[in-house]
Amino acid sequence: MSKKNTSVKTAASIALALSLSLPAASAFADAPAGSSQSGTALVPVRETASRLGAAVDWNQAEQTVTVTKGSHTLILRIGQKEALLDGKPLVLREPVRVVSGQTLVDAASLAEAFQDTKETAEGPADAFIAKLQAGQGAEAAKLLSPNLAPALPAELLNQVWGSYEKLFGPVKPNPSRSESTNAVHHNVAYTFQATIPFSLTVRLNAAGQVDDFYVAGVTPSTYRKPAYDNAALYTEREVKVGEGAMALPGTLTLPAGGEGPFPAVVLVHGSGPHDRDSTMGGAKPFRDLAVGLAAQGIAVLRYDKVTYEHTAKLSTDAKFTLKRESVDDAISAVKLLKNTAGIDASRIYVAGHSQGAFAMPMIIDADKDGGIAGAILLSGPSGKFADLLALQQKELVSRVKQSGMDAAPYEQQAAQYTAIAEMVNDPKYTVDNMPSQFPLQPAYWWFEQKNYVPAELAKKQTGPLLILQGENDWQVPVSQLEGWKQALKNRGDVEYKSYPKVNHLLTEFDGISTGAEYVQPNNVTKAIIDDMASWIKKTK
Repeated sequence: MSKKNTSVKTAASIALALSLSLPAASAFADAPAGSSQSGTALVPVRETASRLGAAVDWNQAEQTVTVTKGSHTLILRIGQKEALLDGKPLVLREPVRVVSGQTLVDAASLAEAFQDTKETAEGPADAFIAKLQAGQGAEAAKLLSPNLAPALPAELLNQVWGSYEKLFGPVKPNPSRSESTNAVHHNVAYTFQATIPFSLTVRLNAAGQVDDFYVAGVTPSTYRKPAYDNAALYTEREVKVGEGAMALPGTLTLPAGGEGPFPAVVLVHGSGPHDRDSTMGGAKPFRDLAVGLAAQGIAVLRYDKVTYEHTAKLSTDAKFTLKRESVDDAISAVKLLKNTAGIDASRIYVAGHSQGAFAMPMIIDADKDGGIAGAILLSGPSGKFADLLALQQKELVSRVKQSGMDAAPYEQQAAQYTAIAEMVNDPKYTVDNMPSQFPLQPAYWWFEQKNYVPAELAKKQTGPLLILQGENDWQVPVSQLEGWKQALKNRGDVEYKSYPKVNHLLTEFDGISTGAEYVQPNNVTKAIIDDMASWIKKTK
């Protein structure tokens, strides 16, 4: 588990906070006007097309809707899944329907129909970027949604662009621009060329208001699909996890060739603002797990993390907690699966990676309806988070020395994080008496759960557990597995397995893992997927 990502900070440092997270695949969406019984997001054609810069024409006699953008024409027919895009057949995920006077179409199909168009229309996202660049905070604030406005006052928006240029260097004009859709936001992504290239994704709500935005350095993707990814063995659809201002977009991956009901797994992210694939360097471990498990008859739900989809709205939450970051959304995801056709509601499992595994006992404790049939911990810390912070740095220094590299910079970093861990563990500091200059924000996150020991909470629980650990992992060293075994030695419903070459990203690496290998193309080892699938199939 990496040290706590500081993407959620105080208002005074929001520009920096929005720039510390890993880049991830963008998606276009808006808060759906409805959803199908399958969970697919449905959006109003006219409103959504308007934000795409497209024109809409309704033909009452033929019961058709024509959407035109530049040289592209999409013809939709009420009650039909078959559409025409530039005169060629296009099969929608759901039939076009009319609800309360609005024509609805599934968001993903509409996005795909226009995702390759080159024409762009100036809209609220473009205006927002222009106002930020001009330092016109008051004008930019007028474009914000009611959910975002409290976090971004005009005086702060005045300073945001200047902060970006200090961080990334002078910005060149004419950024590249793209649009995409998910079940929650319409996203307009800009890639700016600067000393350090960066991307800024503006997230719009159904009303066309700026509901959030996300900033990250640009890192070329080196990800490659694994050999076990056979597209004929699974299908995927867009879903929405939770409700209201903090709802999350996600992907439900289902086994192909059957109606179910299928056992299902919810995937819970590690620390930091991860996308639904848990993208990091050349890895997309959650995508690998989803396609690998679905190929073996197990459905998988993965979703964009709340700190990724709602980064700015959370930036001023001084009392942000682990529960809000990881627990609440996992429970919402379980509830979604329980009410999804084709899912066996009695066989829903939750698999957490890194911080997601650290939070797993809290997730199980929060499952008041008993919807979780069992849990899987992947590279999960068994002890206190602050202790792990110091331990992983010590482990990294040791590995750097073994690799023959200069350890001095790593030793300095280790000393800094060890001091932070000691500060968190100091009994005089609590949520009511936090250090005035705590370096990792929000400080409340650290002190609210300073005494939480996941293995100790799990000791009091029951229910099938599978705990998997890579032995080549410096972020959660293999000694943490021994912590689980010792704490849970009196439980008879827990299984363990470790993998000699596997690093923190769940991939095999022949060398000594120091994290440098993360940028290379890598995939979750199939042995882990096979072990998860076998355990789920035998656990009832």
